[in-house]
Amino acid sequence: MIQDIGSYAFDNAYRPLEARPEDYVLAYGRGQAVVRLDGGTGELELPRLRDWGFSAPDLAPRYLFSIDDRRFFMAERDPRPRGSEELPEGFRLEPVNQFRFLRPRCLAFAGITGYQLRNWYHSNRYCGHCGSELGHVATSRELACPACGNVLYPKICPAVIVGITNGDELVMTKYAGRAYNHYALVAGFVEVGETLEQCVAREVREEVGLRVKNVRYYKSQPWSFTDTLLAGFFCDVDGDPTIHVDHDELQLGGWVRRADVPLDPADDSSLTNEMIALFARGGEPRA
Repeated sequence: MIQDIGSYAFDNAYRPLEARPEDYVLAYGRGQAVVRLDGGTGELELPRLRDWGFSAPDLAPRYLFSIDDRRFFMAERDPRPRGSEELPEGFRLEPVNQFRFLRPRCLAFAGITGYQLRNWYHSNRYCGHCGSELGHVATSRELACPACGNVLYPKICPAVIVGITNGDELVMTKYAGRAYNHYALVAGFVEVGETLEQCVAREVREEVGLRVKNVRYYKSQPWSFTDTLLAGFFCDVDGDPTIHVDHDELQLGGWVRRADVPLDPADDSSLTNEMIALFARGGEPRA
């Protein structure tokens, strides 16, 4: 999955550091990231401070995290001159969704995690209580209001991914009204006041009209594309296996035999695809 970066160590503790020329300084547009892709291998490179050709104060880099000895910052100011589309030589804007397919995985994970933090910083410039401008806390990640004391932390939205089984069959779906048209599993965000297991039961009932039992946890994943922490579960159908699709949420949903499960070997970044592949190999968790 996208967070699986091998022997590299991800350290997200905030530190009030200043960017050095060799440090990464990430920059983003609306749904896009500044990247360089090797013309021969397609390997990803992210911009460093020295690539921008500016001094650190011009970018106002904000420290984000480190991966081993690589330090990552975000450019709080647009690094391009006003009205200019110019980027460092060899770099260009690419959709952030490309990070799920790019290598090396450690830089792809850094790029999308930086995008989540950048969006949080940019969406929280002012206090929602009193309207005052928020300030950075010197030694930690949160934002604080100097007028009323309101404190904000990065937004993380819990959601569930659900593999519903009936013997040798799995419920597979496709989302309605989304650009992503690959097969998926039942999924949804956790609502106020419910547990993860209650969310599983509700989402399954709402999206495909089934009741389930033997709900068992599989694995979790940070999914910075949607500010989400995903929790994967497998469960068994309880009673009538007839599916009733909510077409406001799904364009299709149905039972697929294990031998017929469609796999997407090009996308090994998501929890959903790992769970689908696990079922296809006969390895789903048992109660």
